[in-house]
Amino acid sequence: MTQAFDPTPLLGWCTSDLDVLTDCLRRAVEIESPSGNRPAIDAMAQFFAAEIEAAGGRAQLLDHDRAGAAVVGEFPATARARTRDEGKPLLLLGHHDTVWETGTLVSMPFLLRAGLAYGPGIFDMKSGIVCALWGLRALGALAVPRGRPVRMFLNPDEEVASHAFRKRLQDEARRAAAVLVLEPAAAGGALKTARKGVGELRVTVRGCSAHAGINPAAGVNAITELARVILRVTELADPERGVTLTPGVISGGTRSNVVPETAQASIDVRVPSMADARRVERLVRAIKPADRRARVEIEGGINRPPLEHKRAAALYARARALALKMGFDLGEASTGGGSDGNFTAALGIPTLDGLGGVGDGAHARHEHVVVRELPRRAALLASLIATL
Repeated sequence: MTQAFDPTPLLGWCTSDLDVLTDCLRRAVEIESPSGNRPAIDAMAQFFAAEIEAAGGRAQLLDHDRAGAAVVGEFPATARARTRDEGKPLLLLGHHDTVWETGTLVSMPFLLRAGLAYGPGIFDMKSGIVCALWGLRALGALAVPRGRPVRMFLNPDEEVASHAFRKRLQDEARRAAAVLVLEPAAAGGALKTARKGVGELRVTVRGCSAHAGINPAAGVNAITELARVILRVTELADPERGVTLTPGVISGGTRSNVVPETAQASIDVRVPSMADARRVERLVRAIKPADRRARVEIEGGINRPPLEHKRAAALYARARALALKMGFDLGEASTGGGSDGNFTAALGIPTLDGLGGVGDGAHARHEHVVVRELPRRAALLASLIATL
């Protein structure tokens, strides 16, 4: 269907409505929604629920006493499905929490300057949600038929590991034919066709305390032993293949004149495949202390499985073909950061990430999107929905 489909009317409609789209984006950015701030998250959820209804969908809020509300949007199919598979929905996946605390707008307000739009959370990832809504609006305005229903799931705690609704978003993915992730684009607007798996290993070494001056040999120095363990852990890294193990936080000891009894380290782990994840975890857990009187304890592991390229390849090829018809090319990229797309791809569901705004500065004070790219991203999403 991609070969016969003409996406240019969708691009034209989205371009003509850019001022309205931009105003919606401004209003979304000006509702601050830091992770863990339930009233703020709930206000953001209510805003996007209203915008889903305005785009012709039905919205539902799912409450959570700590994380705040998730948003589920549903857009029925407008054409009859010919097969059972064609009746499976497409899932648009995003999150409405940000890393910015309430009050950030005072020093970092929404701003339009030199073709860029600035503001906290605008790139990661409120622009992606707004572009998806405008893509759905364009389909309705131009009466473009779609054989699949569309569901939208907006997660309230993606920036803090997606604990509250992880099972629900995985259930949504299991019912879907494909997942389109509204996270921001990679550099130059590239789509994200691979993401590393992400994890944290917590290493604790337990030794034996003693007086550092009178009888140090009676003790077992947990810090010294931890240092040896860390060196062995980091030797497992293979940066050329994308396997990294990075010690980030270390603590231990009580006083300078006491042989430390315990020491801990947190190690960030990034892997390109589940095979790498299993190998790294197995090798780390097999590490033994050099001093047999010490004990090494390993906790944690991979908490976001990798989004492997094979899950995205076919969707990327379709997206690129549609973009070329609209007069622009789409690259592809791999990234070390994780998203909720990691979870859906691990279930075996075709998943394409990075369909949101084009810009820069995620989690940084210069966070921004390129305004002229917004209609293209909306039209691309609309075209994928119409042709998948």
